[in-house]
Amino acid sequence: MVNTLRGLRRRWTKDDRGANTLELVILTPAFLLLIGVIIVGGIVAQAHMKVQHAASEAARAASLARTALQAAPKAQIAAHDDLAAKGLTCVTLNVNTDTSAFRTRPGVDSQISATVTCTVSLDVLGLTGITGVRTITHTASSPLDTYRERLR
Repeated sequence: MVNTLRGLRRRWTKDDRGANTLELVILTPAFLLLIGVIIVGGIVAQAHMKVQHAASEAARAASLARTALQAAPKAQIAAHDDLAAKGLTCVTLNVNTDTSAFRTRPGVDSQISATVTCTVSLDVLGLTGITGVRTITHTASSPLDTYRERLR
């Protein structure tokens, strides 16, 4: 009886030859795909953070402007310079600035907001099979000095 069981065990283990190699061949592409998705997700998350920071910088630059006419160009320059400094290249960059706070009277709390929209190309990743564009939009606001004279 013991010899029979040993014989069965030997046959079962001999029939299992090559299973590890087969599992490795099947699982390797799936594992590499998972790593690729994690890398692309990380790069897109970094792009989101960079655009969010650029929106904050644009809103701050607009709130420091003396007039509403100066606010929008300063916000555009600030967003462009910040994204360039962070190394993010946008296919299209659009900065919309809400300067309605300049029309309020001094003594009233008001906010300047800037919306930065950046279209990022995924082709710059250099990974085969990953193409297309991703549009990232963030809005930030910055307070306008409450007691400063507001030139319209």
